[in-house]
Amino acid sequence: MYPERPLNVLVLANFNTGDRFVRRCKERGAKVWLLTKAKFLKKPWPRDMLEDVFALHDDASLRETVYTVSYLSRQRKFDRFVPFDDVEVEVAAMLREHFRMPGMGETRSRLFRDKLAMRVKAKDDGIAVPDFVHVQHYDEINAFCDRVPAPWMLKPRTEASATGIQKIHDKKQLWEAINTLGDRQSFFLLEQYLPGDVHHVDSIVSEGKIVFAECHRNGTPPWDISHGGGMFSTFTIQRGGDDERALLAMNEEIITKFGLLRGVAHIEYIKARDGKFYFLEAGARVGGAHVADVVEAATNVNLWAEWADIELDRGEVPYELPVVRKDYAGLLQTLAKQEHPDFSAYTDPEIVYRTDDKHHAGLIVKAPTFERVEQLLRGYAPRFAKDFATSMPHYELPPLR
Repeated sequence: MYPERPLNVLVLANFNTGDRFVRRCKERGAKVWLLTKAKFLKKPWPRDMLEDVFALHDDASLRETVYTVSYLSRQRKFDRFVPFDDVEVEVAAMLREHFRMPGMGETRSRLFRDKLAMRVKAKDDGIAVPDFVHVQHYDEINAFCDRVPAPWMLKPRTEASATGIQKIHDKKQLWEAINTLGDRQSFFLLEQYLPGDVHHVDSIVSEGKIVFAECHRNGTPPWDISHGGGMFSTFTIQRGGDDERALLAMNEEIITKFGLLRGVAHIEYIKARDGKFYFLEAGARVGGAHVADVVEAATNVNLWAEWADIELDRGEVPYELPVVRKDYAGLLQTLAKQEHPDFSAYTDPEIVYRTDDKHHAGLIVKAPTFERVEQLLRGYAPRFAKDFATSMPHYELPPLR
């Protein structure tokens, strides 16, 4: 039951993408605090809507996080812990366990954070995944390499997106990479490389039921962009087609078997060269890279705002999905050589959003047909390459502490 006072929500975030979540909470009378890291304290957080912003030191451990939230809780009783970022999912779960708060706990959260845990669960449930092995037992690793042709992908289990992933071409390179990891080896997995088209399904879940799901396909895969440069794109796939039906069915199976009770999900898949979809990764949060803005452009549904409603109500009030529009939308985005790119030459009426991130150039377009969105994105790509595009070295993992 609701307390007699306004609900107090503690948001865990390192990137300021969830303003609509905060706004919806405020509209409904809840109070929102934000906990971040010191290096992110000066980001443009929506301080006019927040009660306060707190910061942990950059290398704070999970235990130190518990100490900090415990101290803050002496003066205010938090009712919800909400992770805005992938890396905060396990932190929020740990806090819920420690404070005995309802919501996803540590065991369940691993299925939406730990790449090994989610693959083992999917495989056990008969869901197609690329072949993989835990980087732990050397005989099993060698057997995997003998069974599965190279190249392979060496992946950290708990990093976000394509961070820290290496493409491995032979056994010599593999064992050099494994030896370099030292004591970090068990925090990695080795996976079959499947070329294909990466897709993602973004869902709203209420009381264990998917009440909304949108299917998208990426252009260049995120790993290729982070290691080789280029432009990121994502767009609504053909509605009612075979791919959408296959993705929606697979998505429902994963969310049901993984036991997501309520909230939002961003789940990635790859359509391999054999025409089959394989599960890649599950996240119990809103997708990054302006995915929420693409979804809203096509459907009129803002994932952040709807997530806020579900978190605040926790099943006490039946969730009602707003009216859904069935248009098509797409995003094209690149790192930009300019701090604030000039979009004045891009004037098509289908443009509904221009990103305002520093050193990023991005546009979202909306149209009633798939063909028009595809035409616009294809036309913008060479113009973006000429007008804006730049690159930077890909991120490497820091040493394990």
